[in-house]
Amino acid sequence: MTVYLVGAGPGDPGLLTVRGAELLAAADVIVHDRLAEASLLDQARAGAEIIDVGKTPGGPVQQDAISELLVERGQRGLEVVRLKGGDPFVFGRGGEEAEALLGGGVAFEIVPGVTSAIAAAAYAGVPVTHRGLSTSFTVVTGHSRHGVDPGVDWDALARAGDTIVLMMAVAHRREIAERLIAGGRPADTPVAAVRWGTRSRQRTIRTTLGELGAVDLEPPVAIIVGEVAGLNLAWFESRPLFGRRIAITRAREQSSTMAGRLTRLGAEVVEAPTIAITSAADGGAALAAAAAAVASRDWVVLTSANSVDRFWAHLRDARDLGPARVAVIGPGTADALARHHVVADLQPERAVAESLLAAFPAPPAGGGKVLLPQAAAARPVLAEGLRSAGWQVDVVEAYRTEPVVPSPEALRAIHDADAIAFTSASTVTNFLSAADRDTLPRCIASIGPITSAAAREHGLNVDLEADEHTVDGLIAALVTHFSSAAV
Repeated sequence: MTVYLVGAGPGDPGLLTVRGAELLAAADVIVHDRLAEASLLDQARAGAEIIDVGKTPGGPVQQDAISELLVERGQRGLEVVRLKGGDPFVFGRGGEEAEALLGGGVAFEIVPGVTSAIAAAAYAGVPVTHRGLSTSFTVVTGHSRHGVDPGVDWDALARAGDTIVLMMAVAHRREIAERLIAGGRPADTPVAAVRWGTRSRQRTIRTTLGELGAVDLEPPVAIIVGEVAGLNLAWFESRPLFGRRIAITRAREQSSTMAGRLTRLGAEVVEAPTIAITSAADGGAALAAAAAAVASRDWVVLTSANSVDRFWAHLRDARDLGPARVAVIGPGTADALARHHVVADLQPERAVAESLLAAFPAPPAGGGKVLLPQAAAARPVLAEGLRSAGWQVDVVEAYRTEPVVPSPEALRAIHDADAIAFTSASTVTNFLSAADRDTLPRCIASIGPITSAAAREHGLNVDLEADEHTVDGLIAALVTHFSSAAV
């Protein structure tokens, strides 16, 4: 078995390498430090032992103890991932751990990661090399046990003239700046200090070498010194939801897509599911029977992506539909249907049951049959409306939703968020049954009128509602809201 020293990257989970992700998913043991993005641990397999060596009641675990832990787990024949922020061999003490493993007779592999020395600069829009400005860069630590590292030739760095990236240098930035200026680097040399690089909390402060000591900074910060720091090719901090914390309440199975879209727009996402999707009370027996006889119906009406997926699990392919046509309630359901290579025959203009009823055709002479697979707690308005129009409607329970109580940590994060997004009436009801309304942030966002009505019934003020009652519509509404100059 092997111990893998894996670079987790600087913070953005999307910067984890493919190899790193593969190893995380297969590891028996994951040993991680405080710089590893917490969401990366979601990739661990069930039953994996996860050991935090960065946060303990008595302070960080000492390096010798970490190395001994890796050797011990490795000697037991376990697959171990040592997940380290940035790159294991760039100020990550990965070399020390590799030496310990080698001495203990444990096989190991180094999986490089994206170092914050380069990534923080890139996310701040600062190229560390640039034609006409810098043909090289030096990465140097600004800290040692004795203050500024006495082994660094600051005069030589100053004379080199190209880019310097200072890591762990916040505490000694004034002395470092003075040494570089004394070595010949001009006081007006541009500086970009990037805090929490690549994360939604990223902040870039632009100053000069002469003023660096007076700038208010708190670690972790990468400090880029050189003419390239005068460039401002901003992209990361310019995204429409950058710096906003958005809480989402969808079921865990559905939240990843929405969370990913919000993250790409710059938001920090708090995932706090208030519902869980579970099987029908009969284990899906009735749905399976209905699917087997679907060709005898005129229409199948699907009102959610969950209904689509649960129903399609009982079909071999679209040929099982026979002559039955398919209606969907909105774009999200249509997209789920399209993943099964079927285009809906009917989709109303608005993604609500009332709009679907208005668009639904009259039954043929002699009557017609509709199959309606839906959630156990779905509103009866659609079934009742179709029956009133003369259709024979078979309602089949496709799945159930159960309440989930967000963790205390999630509730605290929600309280500090800029907005909370509700995607169904049940997410509103379940949230308020689990948390005090004082937990809610100042902005409440709703996916559509049914969800908004549920919120108002509980005395909440809905600040924004999606024009298109889909996840994409809700995200667009959040972007519009936070792009307003008044927000």
